[in-house]
Amino acid sequence: MATPIIMPRQGISVETCIITEWHKKKGDRVEAGDILFSYETDKASFEEEAKESGVLLEIFFDADQEVPVLTPVGVIGEPGEDITPFLPENMAPGPAVEAAPDAPAVAGTDADADTAGGAADAAAGPDAAEQVPPVQEAQTLAAEELKISPRARNLAGKHHVDVRYAVPTGPEGRIIERDIHKLIETGPKVTAAAEAEYTALAQPVAGTGIGGRVTTKDLHQAAAGAAVGATAGTPGEVTAGGPQIPAAIEYQDQPLSNIRKLIAKAMHQSLANSAQLTLNTSFDATAILEYRKQLKAAQEELGLENITINDLVLFAVARTLVNYPALNAHFLDNTLRVFKNVHLGIAVDTDRGLMVPTLFDANLKSLNQLAQQAKRLISQAKAGSINPDELQGGTFTVTNLGTLGIESFTPILNPPQTGILGACAIEYKVKPVNGEYVHYPAMTLSLTIDHRAVDGAPAARFLQELKQNLENFPLLLAK
Repeated sequence: MATPIIMPRQGISVETCIITEWHKKKGDRVEAGDILFSYETDKASFEEEAKESGVLLEIFFDADQEVPVLTPVGVIGEPGEDITPFLPENMAPGPAVEAAPDAPAVAGTDADADTAGGAADAAAGPDAAEQVPPVQEAQTLAAEELKISPRARNLAGKHHVDVRYAVPTGPEGRIIERDIHKLIETGPKVTAAAEAEYTALAQPVAGTGIGGRVTTKDLHQAAAGAAVGATAGTPGEVTAGGPQIPAAIEYQDQPLSNIRKLIAKAMHQSLANSAQLTLNTSFDATAILEYRKQLKAAQEELGLENITINDLVLFAVARTLVNYPALNAHFLDNTLRVFKNVHLGIAVDTDRGLMVPTLFDANLKSLNQLAQQAKRLISQAKAGSINPDELQGGTFTVTNLGTLGIESFTPILNPPQTGILGACAIEYKVKPVNGEYVHYPAMTLSLTIDHRAVDGAPAARFLQELKQNLENFPLLLAK
């Protein structure tokens, strides 16, 4: 019997995935457990195994295509079997996915839609309110043809954002106010002078104005670049978005992965849309080095996780942050969303690029629990098997470049978070003790804040308290 190959849902927040490669061809015989294709979300990569043995009768989506989750991407069966019922256009949409009642709230979503959207949700019935809205590609319809509530349209006009690129979450594909709030965070934004010309474009243009806004100059430069019509990679000619390359120079254009594109966009928007300030301090690491030595010696006897210096820093950050609400928060335009507990983002270097899994409720966990969960998140992020729901919702981030010998650096904020802490390498410094100079192990901490939400003084006090907690780590455990 023919069996459809369904695009899996990797987490309740994921609505589409991109097929990166098919490992089998149409007509190939496959066995249960064979890898059929690779795919990725905007955060992680996965492989899909065959659930049944048979012949790959049809492939509905090629590599690089974006596919809604729970959609058939192919069919396995025996030659001659009817595959018509499994064609994507003939399949009923997948069931609505409900969030687990104990799942942590995903940061950045609005709890209240606009009045018109809420009324429409109620009219559609209870099932419609629970339906997870699909993530859609950028709209190409004219703005007046979109389904959009009056409040959402007014908000978009006020902030000069392109409503064609809003992801509708209202009933029947309707753009509501919360969708515009999300668009304000992610762009694209336009200056008032460029708005009329910009809305006539079929594709977005990168902005160089304040806050990443598209200006009339950007539009004119884009038009001039299109007129050149050069082919990227041709020696001696102008490449798309690049300088003229002499014919004697050999080079190769490498397309960016979807994850790399996401990182690039996020980093640019972070610097363009926030007021970032970095403060540096260092602390005497003698106490945490001695404490870790004791933990290592008693690890097997006490059944402890292999607790690292990074785990000790994460623990201290989580316990200290609860006293500084503005640093455990999201800056949302004219609102500061402050969180009750610390959902700690951990920056992880992977083969696919930087990922930031979230350790939820970090301030409520014991040191051993924190170390266990941090290692699981880091391991799964590096393997590409992490649940995408664990790659969002962070309220503060810690990034550690100390293992690479970095003594000080400027971390870039992970919007809409208001703070990120960089942990650096341990180096030996000199300080006076009882009239004599002694060497001691010191670690630098680099804190970047969004100065729109946090002033320098409270940020400095956070660093000061964190420093005291790390230098007196056993006392922190007693609190």
